[in-house]
Amino acid sequence: MSPPAPVEVAPAAMAPAAPVEIAPSEVRETTDDTDVRPDRPWKVIVWNDPINLMSYVTFVFQKLFGYSKEKATQLMLDVHYKGRAVVSDGPKEKAEMDVFRLHEYGLWATMEHDD
Repeated sequence: MSPPAPVEVAPAAMAPAAPVEIAPSEVRETTDDTDVRPDRPWKVIVWNDPINLMSYVTFVFQKLFGYSKEKATQLMLDVHYKGRAVVSDGPKEKAEMDVFRLHEYGLWATMEHDD
């Protein structure tokens, strides 16, 4: 069996470059009846626990969410007397991050869809 014949390739500088234009020939709008509603916001809930001091919970709310001392104190009192307080809301990814950060500070927190 003989070796394959060599193939000549023209240098790139010698090959003319032709501009390529691509344009849509037709634009179609979707006509399906898919329900496309924006995602409902999620709310982050902090629950009462027998471990953390009220002053510590107030401090965490101020540090994590930038709340004033008055707002943080009111939320802490809601947690203490009502058993829970909604401390933030927003898209799912933000709520997940807020819950994670609250857990890092030792607080009990969950998230659920806003009603």
